[in-house]
Amino acid sequence: MSIPEELWRRFQEGDPRALARALTLVESGHPAGRELLKRVRGKGRAKVVGVTGSPGAGKSTLTDRLILEARKRGERVAVLAVDPSSPFSGGAILGDRIRMMRHHQDPGVYIRSMASRGALGGLAGATVAALSLLEAFGFDRIFVETVGVGQSEVDIARVADTTLLVLTPAAGDAVQAFKAGVMEIADVFAVNKFDLPGGERIVQELKSALELSPPRPGGWRPPIHPTVAASGEGVEALFESLEAHHRHLVEHGLLEAHRLERARFEVESVIQEWGRQRTQGAGALVARVARGELTPEEAALALLGPGPEAEEGAL
Repeated sequence: MSIPEELWRRFQEGDPRALARALTLVESGHPAGRELLKRVRGKGRAKVVGVTGSPGAGKSTLTDRLILEARKRGERVAVLAVDPSSPFSGGAILGDRIRMMRHHQDPGVYIRSMASRGALGGLAGATVAALSLLEAFGFDRIFVETVGVGQSEVDIARVADTTLLVLTPAAGDAVQAFKAGVMEIADVFAVNKFDLPGGERIVQELKSALELSPPRPGGWRPPIHPTVAASGEGVEALFESLEAHHRHLVEHGLLEAHRLERARFEVESVIQEWGRQRTQGAGALVARVARGELTPEEAALALLGPGPEAEEGAL
């Protein structure tokens, strides 16, 4: 299905309502949305910052402050707030936009909540597709704020150029980060709510853990920033570190590898979604696996066709 020419014209002219319509088409998997993505991919080069961390860490308030810093520098900013999906409607249920309402009349800021749509606790492929639309629309910086649980923390590192991990002193976040391996994916750390007891302790724990972590590409050393998002304390220095990491990626030729990994993640997400949909409609096949008549691999081949081995043999 071709894109309505009126929508395409308005999108190119910078009409935010056309952007909203385009994002809806992409998120719903509409054929016109897929056609639109083919036209816009590769246009624009926004700085994509992933903001992740446990629920209650103050990610939305911190993102709100980072938007202010970006606007001071004349940047056009977009935010994708990836919320958990409602089990009933499939729609986003947290509505992080409420915490960023001060920007709703600023034409240089666009905020959109997107549902994770049950993507194994992580990001949906539609989130990555939405990034392409926002880049093509001309935004200079895009913040992707994740649900902050499970797989989303790892997913965001594959999607964003810079990953900001937000921790707090009072919740044992440092220990949880060590256990989950999230330490290895963060490019910048913010110890938010630093005015609470235990702030210095968690900074020292992070420093000790980073000394034991494997070296980062290009020799990047993740900085740790104490912040109090509610008052804005420490946010300017944090923003400067986000800028420094982006410069590091450019100087060491690492940015293109990030973009390729983002595309790989998007393709994998489509395959995952196809597999989920086909399995839901294959009750008899799944029952044969349960009875031991088929292996899961045989059932998967029956649903999806030849696997990677067959493809390699055909080349």
